[in-house]
Formats: sequence, C-alpha cells, structure tokens
Amino acid sequence: MLFRPKYTIDTIYNLDPQKLNEMGIKAVFSDLDNTLLAWNKFETAKEMDNFNQELAKAGITLVVISNNNAQRVGKVLDPYYIEFVAKSRKPLPFAITKKREAMGLKKEQVMMVGDQLITDMQAGNLAGVNTVLVKPLVETDKWNTRINRFLEKIIFFFLGLSHRVTFKKELSNG
Repeated sequence: MLFRPKYTIDTIYNLDPQKLNEMGIKAVFSDLDNTLLAWNKFETAKEMDNFNQELAKAGITLVVISNNNAQRVGKVLDPYYIEFVAKSRKPLPFAITKKREAMGLKKEQVMMVGDQLITDMQAGNLAGVNTVLVKPLVETDKWNTRINRFLEKIIFFFLGLSHRVTFKKELSNG
C-alpha cells in the first residue's frame, strides 16, 4: 500500500545493524527532522553519530534523504561525514531511486526510515524499498509538517491503523 510501512519501531536508534545485515540491508536511507534529529534542537547529534558509526562497522551506509535545502542539511551532517540528498521532493520516489542506483543497490537492500506517512513512507513505497515508520523524536513540528500530521490522522483512520499501530522496541512488521 502507498502509505503503509512495512515495519514500525520506536526510534531509528533501535535498529540493530546485525539484524539489518541478516536482512541483506546495505543502506539505511533516513529522513532528518524528527527521525535522526529533533527538528528544533540538536541534542541527538551524538546519538546520530554513534548510530552512523555502528552502521558503518556493519558495512551499512547511512544516507539522509531530506526535503530541506543542502545548506540546512549539510550544516548538520557534514561534521559527521553523513551522506545526504537535499531537496528530495518526497513523497516523489526519484531521489531514493537515483541514490540507490548510484550506490549499485537492489531495492531489497535499502531501507527508508522516517516519521511521516505522507512523505517518507509514500516515497519509500513508491521507490519499492523497505519502509520503517518511527515515532517522531519530539511532539512538536514545523508549521508545514503540522499540515501533514493532520492529513496523516485521516490516512491512519482509512487504513484502519488509527488504534493499531504499535511502535516496538525492535524491528517488527507494521
């Protein structure tokens, strides 16, 4: 389905690199705001750095796929040497597909992680990669994301997920 995640998990930081390897995952594509970092504060930057290093040790590449501009994303990620694609135009799948192909990976070797159905899950599903929905790191959102959150409630309702999505500590089917 277009918006339905394949997996749900509390936080991206609970992804286990060893389990990802067992699944054949070679790259974790991730949203930035409220998935890797709180959109309005950067306390999770150290956790993001540690996560990136753990993935790298397991031979998995972390790539941020963001709708933000390159200056904003680069300012946050460049100190940690994390690859990114800015202005990705999610929910369109083109940035995910282009980056996956540039890395020489098959669809099943990539996992798209994000906190929004309308942008992250839709883009990942349209690109044909594994999708993982996480809880937003903080309760608040930028003004433009609040519109998406309102629409997500409607989508959750129509998918029959409004009371059934449970975010688990470990990777599990959504």
